[in-house]
Amino acid sequence: METLDAGGGYPRPIRPDKTRVGWIGTGVMGATMAGRILAAGYSLAVYARTPSKAAALAAAGARLASTPADAAKGTDVVFTMVGHPSDVRATVLDPVSGVLAALSAGGVIIDHTSSHPALAREIAAAALARDCWSIDAPVSGGDVGARDGKLAIFAGGEEVIIRWLTPLWEILGKATPMGGPGSGQSSKIANQITVGGSLLGLSEALVFARSAGLDAGEFLAAVRGGAAGSAAMEIWGDRVIERDFRPGGFVEYMVKDLGMGLEDGDGSDEGSSPAVLPGSALCRQLYQAMVANGDGKMGTQGLITVIERINGK
Repeated sequence: METLDAGGGYPRPIRPDKTRVGWIGTGVMGATMAGRILAAGYSLAVYARTPSKAAALAAAGARLASTPADAAKGTDVVFTMVGHPSDVRATVLDPVSGVLAALSAGGVIIDHTSSHPALAREIAAAALARDCWSIDAPVSGGDVGARDGKLAIFAGGEEVIIRWLTPLWEILGKATPMGGPGSGQSSKIANQITVGGSLLGLSEALVFARSAGLDAGEFLAAVRGGAAGSAAMEIWGDRVIERDFRPGGFVEYMVKDLGMGLEDGDGSDEGSSPAVLPGSALCRQLYQAMVANGDGKMGTQGLITVIERINGK
């Protein structure tokens, strides 16, 4: 294992002309984030299960890889941004095609997927066994934050490595060290609990305001500066009013994230019970209703459609 440099220079400074980057996952968020890395001057190898989703990155100069292992080969840092924990496991740990099958000693994996804390710890241990490092770093901010490079990044893992990655984090947003492996994922679950509750409150408030004869836009303008104002309102309020339900994050992923908190906890203590979260349980039930209605690929701000159905609207 490379010696850690407390000054943040592990194993050498990150620079576009020196640091080779791999990227796996080109969905709504991943493609935009990868594009920012590429635009900053870094050489980029990209793997996408659907190659057409990486066409714009290839046209901008990225190399298309045939497998996650191919994307990791010869790179210093590999980002993953896929859908579910099962995708993360296959992408990173598959003994033939996974990232760790090809990542050189000293390399770093950054997983931006919202995944399970226990899996993040498993990957960190597997990386360490191969003289590599793994940082679980899920993000918040949606498609707008990805586009503008203003994502909140919850980073779990070795803090010296997190600090070393600062030049890359700054392209995407702001990274905050949250603790050891898995803590980034636990932070994202807590974040989703907050976001889900905020969107539920926003949805119910707008349905009530309209039923009371208020103008929805004027209502939002009036409350934005008060106690009811929130980042969720700023990001999604106007979209909800305009019926713009294009996804920054899929409904089905919110069901996944809330489920990890409700059913599994953080997996830190064997036999421990997850926290009792009645509001989150109700919120997940409503999002599950969206999935049942065929709206799993809708943006999370579409939660208002369930509240409207309940009200016969």
